[in-house]
Amino acid sequence: MTWVAIVVAGVGCYLLKLAGLSVPARVLERPVVARVADLIPVALLAALVAIQVFTTGQALVLDARALALSAAVALLALRAPFLVVVFGSAAVAALVRLI
Repeated sequence: MTWVAIVVAGVGCYLLKLAGLSVPARVLERPVVARVADLIPVALLAALVAIQVFTTGQALVLDARALALSAAVALLALRAPFLVVVFGSAAVAALVRLI
């Protein structure tokens, strides 16, 4: 049964890729389509971050991860380098969990 699911998922991914490649160029040149295509990865990444930060299993939680995300946003607003953002938010999470 597992192999059937793997094969079906693989064929589905292939067909989805094929559908994307078969879209005519005139459709892709429209400004609305280009704007949506630019914004979809940002929306997906934001959704993944929200799921990882604010949930544990099936429950909504507010813990050290939320404060670490807030610290990362603040550091990004201050135009801090990427490593400073990563280590700063990790330090905030560690300090909150220590307390």
